Formats: sequence, C-alpha cells, structure tokens
Amino acid sequence: MSATITPVDASAADTAPTPASRLRRFVRPGAALLSGLLLYLSFPPRPLWWLALPAFALLGWSLRGRRLRAGFGLGYLAGLGFLLPLLIWTGEEVGPGPWLALAALEALFVALAGLGIAAVSRLPWWPFFAAGVWILAEAARARVPFGGFPWGKIAFGQADGIFLPLAAVGGTPVLGFAVALCGFGLYETYRQIQARRAAGTATGTVRDEDTDTGADTESGTATDSGTVGSDSAPATRAGTGLEVTTGTRPRTLPRGPLVAAALAVLVPVTGALAALPLVDDSAEDGTATVAAVQGNVPRLGLDFNSQRRAVLDNHVARTHELAADVKAGRAPQPDFVLWPENSSDIDPYANPDAAEVIDGAVRAIGVPTVIGAVIAPPTGKLRNTLIEWDPDRGPVATYDKRHVQPFGEYIPMRPLVRVFNSNVDRVSRDFGAGTKVGVFDLAGTKVGLATCYEAAFDWAVRDTVTHGAQLISVPSNNATFGRSEMTYQQLAMSRVRAVEHSRSVVVPVTSGVSAVIRPDGEIVAETKMFTPDVLVEKVPLRSSLTPATRMGTLPEALLVALAAAGLGWSAFRSVRSRRTGAE
Repeated sequence: MSATITPVDASAADTAPTPASRLRRFVRPGAALLSGLLLYLSFPPRPLWWLALPAFALLGWSLRGRRLRAGFGLGYLAGLGFLLPLLIWTGEEVGPGPWLALAALEALFVALAGLGIAAVSRLPWWPFFAAGVWILAEAARARVPFGGFPWGKIAFGQADGIFLPLAAVGGTPVLGFAVALCGFGLYETYRQIQARRAAGTATGTVRDEDTDTGADTESGTATDSGTVGSDSAPATRAGTGLEVTTGTRPRTLPRGPLVAAALAVLVPVTGALAALPLVDDSAEDGTATVAAVQGNVPRLGLDFNSQRRAVLDNHVARTHELAADVKAGRAPQPDFVLWPENSSDIDPYANPDAAEVIDGAVRAIGVPTVIGAVIAPPTGKLRNTLIEWDPDRGPVATYDKRHVQPFGEYIPMRPLVRVFNSNVDRVSRDFGAGTKVGVFDLAGTKVGLATCYEAAFDWAVRDTVTHGAQLISVPSNNATFGRSEMTYQQLAMSRVRAVEHSRSVVVPVTSGVSAVIRPDGEIVAETKMFTPDVLVEKVPLRSSLTPATRMGTLPEALLVALAAAGLGWSAFRSVRSRRTGAE
C-alpha cells in the first residue's frame, strides 16, 4: 500500500482571510454611515454647515468605483446615518414607530442616490455627475410619496454657509448641488494629489481609470490592459484608483482629471462669491413695521389641541398687551400683526365667542391682523386657514393651506396605518388642501403666506412672490414637537427662502421660535421656545425678482438632465465593455 502526501498550496494559505482583512470589509460601510452623521451635524441648531463638505468627500470615497448593488447599500447606510437623527422629532409624542418608518423610507432615496453615484463615479468629471445625481434624488424625494417630503434638503443646512448666495441664483437645487459638488471635488482633488505623489516614487506609466475603456472591478480599478507593455506589472495605488505600471517607460499622468477635480471645488466657491451682489436687503418699496405674536401653549405635546381656548386667549392677551405698549409709547405702532398657525383652533365663523375676542384684540391694536384658524364646515374636510381680520370690517380674506401634511393633517391609508399606530385616530377628521395662492394686502403691503410645512416646498413659497408678495410670512405651530431641533431646522428653511427670493420673512410660531428675517437671511429678532412674546420690527419691502424666482424649476430640471446624462453615459460604457469582453 502506498500513501501520497499532497502539499498544501502556499498561495491558498496566503489568501486566507485574516482579522485585519475582515475588519477592512467594514471600513467603507462605516465611512458611509459616518458621512450621513456628518450631514446631520451640519444642520441647525449647530452652525457647522461646513461639515457637509467632508461628509460628501467621505461619501465619494465610499462610493467611487463600487458596483451598483454596493452603492445602493452604502447609500442606504449614509441615508440612515443622516435621517435617523435629523428626523427624531417626528416621534416626539407618538413613539419611535413613525420616526423609524419615515427615516427608513426616506433613506431609500439616498440609497438610490448612492447607486447612481457609484455608476457615474467611473466617468471623467464624475464629481459633477455625482452632485447632479444627489439633486435628482432630492427632487424625487420632494415629490413622492404623498406629495413628497423635502425635509433635509442639503440647502436647508446652509443658512450660515458661504454658498448661501447661490440660493438667489437657482434656489435650493443649485445651492445643494454646489455643496455636494465641492465635497466630491475635495475628495477627487485629494485622490489626484495622492496619485501624483505615487507617480513621483515610481518609474513607468500611471493610468487613471477614468481614461480607461475597460470594465471596473469591485475596487474601482480598470482592468483593461491594452495600454502597457507585456514586460510591465501593474499595481494599483491604494486609495487612488490609479494603476502604476513599473518598467522602463517614462512616467505619464493625464492632467484632465486634476483639472476636473480643481474645477469641482473652484466652480461652487467662485459661483457663490459672484452671486453676492444678488443678496440685497435694501428697501426697494419702503419699509413696514410688523408685529409677530407668540402666545404660547398651555403644555407641550399633542394634547395642546384640548386646550385650544387657552391657546386663543394667550394670543388675544399678547395682542392686547402690545396695544397697551403702543399706546404708552413703549413699542412702535405696527402696520400689521401676524398670528401663528393654529392660534385659534376654534372656528371663529362657527363660534361667536371666539370671533368676539379676536375682533376685540384686532380693534385694540387697530391694524389688519392675520389669524391662524381651523375652519370646520358642517360637512367635508377641515381647513387650515389664515384669515385677514380687519379692525373695522372683520374677516375680509382667507388662505387655505395648499400642502397639508400627510399623517399629521390627514391620514392616507387610515385602516392600514391604524394597525401599526393607534395615534392615527387623534386625527379624527382629515384636513383638505386649498387651491389658491395666499397673498394678503395688509395696509398696502402685499404679504405672501406659506403655512408651516409649506416652507419646505420650493413651489409653495415661490408662488407667493410671483403673485406680488413684498414680504413672506411663515406662520407655524411646532408645539407637538416639544423642545426638539425641529423648530430650528424649519427656521433655517425660512432664512434660505429669504435669500432665494430676496424678501423679508416673518415667522410667527405658537410656541417658538418666532423670528424676523431680513432679505439677506439675517435674523434680526427671535423669541425663546415656549415663552409668550411679541416681536415688533421694521423690515425692508422688495418687489424685484431674483434669477431663482424668475427661473422656477428650470435650474433643477437642468441638474436632473445632467444626472440623467451621466447615468446614460455610464450605462452605455457598461454595455460597450460587456460587448468588447464577449468578443
């Protein structure tokens, strides 16, 4: 009998996974998650807007050269890292279920962005296409499902940033594109610099995969070998995606990728500086003295509705106090007064006692006052209505909120949702949406109205300006979200809208934070949370239109087209590569 001893393959032993190699598998997922967390930290109330740049740089590193499936997964991790902490306020009073469901759903849009960025990352000038893909995902998220949820658009975290003037150029899409582009450009610049350092230590040819026609591998390195001699052994420089082929040939390195990387950083910065003249807070149409009343609520949470008479009385009392201060010379006489959303959840058309106390307060101050009310017709849906109340004629005009909040003001798929959360029955009667743009003529000043949640939607604010608004009001009610970051996130939106449309913005809130914002985005007065207060400020009135206001959705459409072009080009290259390989 004979025995055969089979030697162990040394190469197989060398390729056995080690603890270090296993750990490396989690580096990119960890980086993607961290990029999302950095995006969250760039949002108010923290003035850390600049963290969005390393966030996108890190996201670019995580996604560049990945396969589509990996891009989707990494993008989803980034989305969860971003949206889970950003939207935690949505579970403030109803538990974690709605919060987790919303964040998980919205993170899918970031996952799709990750897939698209991974696809276009193999193209020349990829940072431009990648930033376009991000805006494509934001555009989709702002429209679907249930009318969209644009909360967390990158632009809304840039109220204190150097890129803010770009809001006047092309609105939130251009502002968000600039931030993403600069972040991706920073990573690509670093990558190109590292590649050149690597080239300085080797003789041979350095080949950037962007110039390659071969298919990319999971590591993002091109595999086409037709550009080097057979006597040369290619090696990929870690972290650069560039192949350095050692041999006797002189080193070469294309300049195009470095130029593209530099432009990805310089274009948004230069564009923001060039847009500075569009940020103007001069008074084109004179000034108006406006008062914003914050009456406060009896207690935090969803149950504030059960104290609706107390909420109304609080706003009535603050208005009477303002009238007394004006009479005593302690406060200037306002031209008009703004109450918040839900300041009268008692229908003044159906309840004479509510109408009487409102009328008494308006007569005391003696100027037109905007009242936020819930109108309950005998049949049909409720209406979230702003009422223009004249001191002599009473209610003279109304605006019904056009974009009512799903799962807050109405419940889609109520029977199904009830299975997961019984709080849906707190909304026992759905609100209906209005159809007309809200612009009130208050003592000769045209005031555009965007109620609370509407401030997040580009069209809802822009419509008021194109219909003649010289000033914008965003009456809100944030009492159901307690002392969370929600009110600061929403306030930042109004600051961006001020610059986008070059209008003063007044934000009266039931429980705070109420604020007066100039057309340059500066907050000149604000209240504390859950404190009764009144703000009285003189603000500039303006009627000129910024490029963003004039062009409307055109800049967004162009950026979406850029993304579509990049995705199409990537698909074409992939198909061509497969055909070449098959031959």
